[in-house]
Amino acid sequence: MERLKVLVVGGGGREHTLVWKIAQSPLVEKIYCAPGNAGIASLAECVALAAENLNGIVSFCRQEKINLVVIGPELPLTLGLVDKLEEAGIKAFGPSRLAAEIEGSKAFAKDLMARYGIPTARYGVFEEVEAACAFARQLPGPWVVKADGLAAGKGVLICSSLEETEAQIKSVLVDKAFGSAGEKVLIEEFLDGEELSLMAFCDGKTVVPLVSAQDHKRVYSGDRGPNTGGMGAYSPAPVATPQLCAEIEETVLKPTVRAMAQEGRPFKGILYAGLMITKDGPRVLEYNARFGDPETQVVLPRLKTDLVRIMLAVGEEKLENMEIEWKDEACVSVVMASGGYPGHYKKGFPIQGLEDLPGDLLVFHSGTAFQDGQIVTAGGRVLAVTALGKTLRQAVDLAYSGVKQISFAGVHYRDDIAYRAFNR
Repeated sequence: MERLKVLVVGGGGREHTLVWKIAQSPLVEKIYCAPGNAGIASLAECVALAAENLNGIVSFCRQEKINLVVIGPELPLTLGLVDKLEEAGIKAFGPSRLAAEIEGSKAFAKDLMARYGIPTARYGVFEEVEAACAFARQLPGPWVVKADGLAAGKGVLICSSLEETEAQIKSVLVDKAFGSAGEKVLIEEFLDGEELSLMAFCDGKTVVPLVSAQDHKRVYSGDRGPNTGGMGAYSPAPVATPQLCAEIEETVLKPTVRAMAQEGRPFKGILYAGLMITKDGPRVLEYNARFGDPETQVVLPRLKTDLVRIMLAVGEEKLENMEIEWKDEACVSVVMASGGYPGHYKKGFPIQGLEDLPGDLLVFHSGTAFQDGQIVTAGGRVLAVTALGKTLRQAVDLAYSGVKQISFAGVHYRDDIAYRAFNR
């Protein structure tokens, strides 16, 4: 078999982790990344193409005879990049536009769960303010208000009073706080419990879960401050006992993939279930149609099996024949963010300390660029400092030793990643 040319689409920490893992495959000859970042540039040839430039990506793949395209972010998936690539005869890892709607529309996802009996919170979907407010009055508080479409992880609002709920409904539907993502609004009952992310490889029929991970969404230690794209993660998550993972596979993951096939939208790629583990069992908060970020940074370092082989098996619908193996080690990733993130932040600050890190530390770049020959900050989340360890404590200590050696103006990070595991 000729060795493959692979293109990874995206430019964040998830994509750096994917490139790093794909580079370990003996099946691969060369890796490109569009648009990539300063960290990815040491492993792949970065191409100045935006992830949502579908036509540009397809013509680049034709020109360079790319054999496999791996799509990181949600936007190109919901725009139909996989469909365009497959029409051009190019293999792609990720769901079709119709299948990606499970992430692209929260209303579609909730209606799917309701139709097929997949456990989730009570909800209503509305286009009119008055109807949404009337539904909210029937629910016990707190209330969850969600914009229907993609809002870069920021379209979910938890409200402690009816007044606040009604104000947020107006802000989504009338003031268009989330733009076109807020054509519809979802009102949901609030679920109490512990959050868990469980991702699975899917080939349209077979479902193979990845090891568990837990993300830290709030910006400050102690789960304070606004939600972010994720300030760190760890794997495995102690809440995810083997019994719980088996229950989620049987009540959520397999039924979802069966439901999508029945709807004529077979799901191939990574299905990510964001779950709340309540006293009544697991409930789906949301689905993603791709690898999570920063969960990928703690899950893929634990993967022993060749990731490219798995991706090819997904494309060929031969996942049931794959034996997927994982390391027993724990993995922890701490995100170093720009001052002001998740609000307004400045870019272009030089990053010190990246050269002299111990060899057993992994640093995945999320928002970096080259400027005047040095690596500078270029995003809200800048680096994900990652470590494996025989125990979770060992992995945490190693990751934070790396964080302390790296610096840039305005840097902030949480000092309590994995605290839930230690508090159990």
